[in-house]
Amino acid sequence: MVDQGKVKRQEVKMLNRKLMEISGVLNVESFDSEEFLLETECGFLAIKGQNLHIKNLSLEQGLVAIEGLVHSMEYLDSTSQTKTKGLFGKLFK
Repeated sequence: MVDQGKVKRQEVKMLNRKLMEISGVLNVESFDSEEFLLETECGFLAIKGQNLHIKNLSLEQGLVAIEGLVHSMEYLDSTSQTKTKGLFGKLFK
């Protein structure tokens, strides 16, 4: 159970740009082999790369593990919406 007064916490671990483990994940909004869009406790997180796929997923625990070659990761907010219009375009098709 998540306590409403609890401080938001998220951990992102990456090993050699080939394996990412992310905690605090609320939902996987969209994904393909080149980009993932995750809703996390700290905001939307966009991950871009090559040959990306989910290795492990447990939304009950808020954990996602992604394998593949990671090129970038970015938290999205209202100031970065124009830069990431492609991600949001996919989301709201």
